[in-house]
Amino acid sequence: MRSLGKTRWSRSVGRTVSVGLCGAALAVTALVAPGLAQAAPKAPESGSQRGGGWELKDSGTEARFRGLAAVGHDTAWVAGTKGTVLRTSDGGGSWRNVSPPGAAELEFRDIEAFDGRRAVVLAIGEGEASRVFRTTDGGATWTESFRNTDPKAFYDCMTFFDRRHGLAMSDPVDGKYRILSTADGGRSWTVLPGEGMPAAQEGESGFAASGQCLVSSGSRDVWLATGGAARARILHSADRGRTWTATDAPIPAGDPARGVFGLAFRDRTHGIAVGGDYRADQPSSKAAATTGDGGRTWTTATEPPPAYRSGVAWLPGSRRGALAVGPTGTDVTSDGGRSWRTVDAGSYDTVDCTRGRTCWASGEKGRVARWERDQRPSGAHRRA
Repeated sequence: MRSLGKTRWSRSVGRTVSVGLCGAALAVTALVAPGLAQAAPKAPESGSQRGGGWELKDSGTEARFRGLAAVGHDTAWVAGTKGTVLRTSDGGGSWRNVSPPGAAELEFRDIEAFDGRRAVVLAIGEGEASRVFRTTDGGATWTESFRNTDPKAFYDCMTFFDRRHGLAMSDPVDGKYRILSTADGGRSWTVLPGEGMPAAQEGESGFAASGQCLVSSGSRDVWLATGGAARARILHSADRGRTWTATDAPIPAGDPARGVFGLAFRDRTHGIAVGGDYRADQPSSKAAATTGDGGRTWTTATEPPPAYRSGVAWLPGSRRGALAVGPTGTDVTSDGGRSWRTVDAGSYDTVDCTRGRTCWASGEKGRVARWERDQRPSGAHRRA
């Protein structure tokens, strides 16, 4: 987000808190069972809860990781400040620094990985600071496949529909968001025509906070989250970014620090939006919203997260469970995003879950974590 630049960026509830990432469902309902949630006055720091929760993994660095790609239970990539890219293949027990050479001055904010060898990473910033790098050998070598030459463009996020087709988005240029497209896995990129993009509001842009301001589901649908203007909006395209429609989102707006920061769709109709005001001294009373019609309409969560959240992910195998993260904690929902409960007080910027039923989170001061669980208590498992 150009207006933010680089410097402004930016208890467990008893024994039943085991959100078991097991089978086709997760025991998220146990986290919000009546009475149990009230028994815990304070959420714990990461790794301290009984039954299950985030387990911090020593990344060996102080970089802030807003880019995260969860490949599986053992494999994940993170990307962040000072051009840092790390990869693990042993569940976070060790991390290999696979940063692109000469990238120390860049700010990586998004990474998309297809497996343990192939990944695409996005650097943000004005003009040539916005770049895309690609690796096919686990980060041993990188190729710079895009460098922005327009001083008015500032790229924030990217997403892939499959291993070949993907998009990246820039803050508005000449009054419209700019969309970059690839059809060869990130080897080459083309700016899409802007005729199908609605006009941006004054001061509107995207937030490069979690790599989730541009997300996709299926082979053609993609959504773009905005903020910084009078109204927070979510734009949708059903043709891989060529034409778009815009819908107002009921998340705090009206200030450069407010808007929708992260999106997650479990299919082409059901989505969750999170955000608020990222300033620590400002409240975010409506930090989450949901849609059941592909983003045509959005409804404010009846019990939203208690503060600003920048990242969100659907729990694998669940139709109603999801996690939201931010600097002040992690929240879980078991009803598709209508109500949320805080289950961890650790600071994270982004979260990602895999089809292999594993979730990862990352954030400031080198924080990376994987959701770990103990043996699930009897009766805590139920299909979500």
